[in-house]
Amino acid sequence: MNIPADLRYTKDHEWVRIEGDTATIGITDFAQGELGDIVFIDINTVGQDLAAEAVFGTVEAVKTVSDLFMPVSGTITELNATLADDPAAVNTDPYDKGWMVKVKMSDASQGEGLLTADQYKALVGA
Repeated sequence: MNIPADLRYTKDHEWVRIEGDTATIGITDFAQGELGDIVFIDINTVGQDLAAEAVFGTVEAVKTVSDLFMPVSGTITELNATLADDPAAVNTDPYDKGWMVKVKMSDASQGEGLLTADQYKALVGA
């Protein structure tokens, strides 16, 4: 299982890459493995200002649908448009091609409250 050390994580299995006041968000390798083959991503919150832990979309796999939760508060500024045609990129490359949204954080210090890679490994038993 791939858990990059340079990212932050949530208990809901989202990963966050923080660059300045921008957070790139996706789901972890663990999460995509638990979901199975991802067939559809539904995110229609671009431009919306959402609080941390708010639902920003859903991921549909062959057997289930799962909510996506905001790890930080802010405005969703960008959606990974390639996922519309290739949702399976989340399965094959969750930390690069499979990113989901970019968020302009309302408070960049919120990233400090997220899990480190070691804390996330402990959470998932890796």
